[in-house]
Order: sequence, then C-alpha cells, then structure tokens
Amino acid sequence: MDAKVLMDAQAIDRAVTRISYQIIEKNRGADGLCLIGIYSGGVALARMLAEKISKSENAQVMVGTIDTAMYRDDMRGRDVPKSTNTDITFDIDDKTVILVDDVLSTGRTVRAAIDAVMHIGRPRLTQLAALIDRGHRELPIRADFVGKNVPTSASEDIRVYLSKAGEENRVELKS
Repeated sequence: MDAKVLMDAQAIDRAVTRISYQIIEKNRGADGLCLIGIYSGGVALARMLAEKISKSENAQVMVGTIDTAMYRDDMRGRDVPKSTNTDITFDIDDKTVILVDDVLSTGRTVRAAIDAVMHIGRPRLTQLAALIDRGHRELPIRADFVGKNVPTSASEDIRVYLSKAGEENRVELKS
C-alpha cells in the first residue's frame, strides 16, 4: 500500500488550533463545555483540543472517552465486547458535549457515539469535531468543526497518527 502524507505535525497543530478557536467562538467561551473523544482515534485529539481551549480561555475543560462498540449497528448478531474504554467521570447533563473523532466517514460511529452519550446523560447541546472528513456518508450526520476535508475513493484509507510528544503526528492517505 502506498502512503501519502496529507498532514504533518505542524499542519495538524494548526488545524487543532483553528478548531479550538471555532469551538470557543461558536459556544461563546468554554463555560459548560466538555469534550468526549470517540475511542480510539478521537481520544488524543480531544485531549489536544481541550488543552488548547483551556489555555486560550484560562478554564478547565473536562475530557472523557466513549467506546461505541456496544452501540454499533454493524455488530448485531455478533458477540459484542463489554465497553471497557468509556471513561466519563463528570456529569454531562445540561452541558455542551463535543464529540471528537479523528476521521469522519459514513457517520455510523458518530451515531453510535450519540446513542452511548444519551445512555449516560442528557446534554444541552451535542456538537461534532473531526480532524478529517473523508465523505462517504451513509447517515445524515455532519461535523460542526472540521480540520480538513479529504474526498477519497472507497478503496483508499485515511490513517491518523497522534502521539503525546507530537513530533510524529501525521495523517496519511493509503491507496
């Protein structure tokens, strides 16, 4: 498989900065915001966004993770593992929940994440942030905040690599 780098660490950092400012602007600050990273790709991205928003607004932004395995519609009839990667230690009722994922494609993972969140509580507002939107929607779901739109063919794959150090961060298109 050939891989082409679509975004390097610097481009990812710029996109995360832009998304964080868009979140602040759309929500008139950080009051009542919480970010929930969709396991696994959205978790590191949610932490990166929360850090930028916290620094910009001088406020603590709560971050959690949600595992959608039990809520996926493509797992029916199979043994679904019990969710072990959901970690939301704060109340989401009446909060603005921003679901965060690395790549938005069909919308099915996001739908499952919304179901999982609603099982936990009732947010005042739910928004979606994605680093990459590659198209191929099967459900009427769109991101409120997008780092980069990358139209792809069905045979292509997008891989996002995010590390704590940040130097190795990149987005690749594999064909």
